Amino acid sequence: MNGSGRQTTEADLVRLARNKDTAAVRAIYDSCAQYLFAVCRRYVGDPDSAADVLQDSFVKIFSSLDKFEWRGEGSLKSWMRRIVVNEALMYLRNRRRSAGLVADEAVPDVPDEDPDVDNVPMPVLQQMIAGLPDGYRTVFNLYVFEGMSHRQIAGALGISENTSYSQFSRAKSLLAAKIKEYRENEQQ
Repeated sequence: MNGSGRQTTEADLVRLARNKDTAAVRAIYDSCAQYLFAVCRRYVGDPDSAADVLQDSFVKIFSSLDKFEWRGEGSLKSWMRRIVVNEALMYLRNRRRSAGLVADEAVPDVPDEDPDVDNVPMPVLQQMIAGLPDGYRTVFNLYVFEGMSHRQIAGALGISENTSYSQFSRAKSLLAAKIKEYRENEQQ
């Protein structure tokens, strides 16, 4: 609420934050930080690195707020999510480059199965996804959560379409194996 008792809308917050209103900046941060951290964590895996990427993302968000075009409630959150995903991908590309990693991690082939996620608690599933090798996790997240095609993923990551498809298939298979193991342990 603002001083007049009227609910402050997303559009109001953006307008105020563009004018360097610290309360509006804080309100935007507080309303989205947890959600954006979860998005970041899905890609980066390590919580400390995810926090660093999120911090870099917020610097970019608030420094480029004048470029944001408000299109209705929820558009700010969507715009911020795209920035976080792009920053996470840039972090992973830089890490891969600096570590000399190849785009296709050496993980044994497993049968291509669709993981059955029914009755697996969300925190457990998120932990399983976070435990996937970087390339698999990144492609899986882009395909499943961002709705990107393998062609789009290939372009974004600088890999071939076949590599994107292969990494997605292996990610699904590894998740299926982890879910099966989880269920077996739960039954004991």
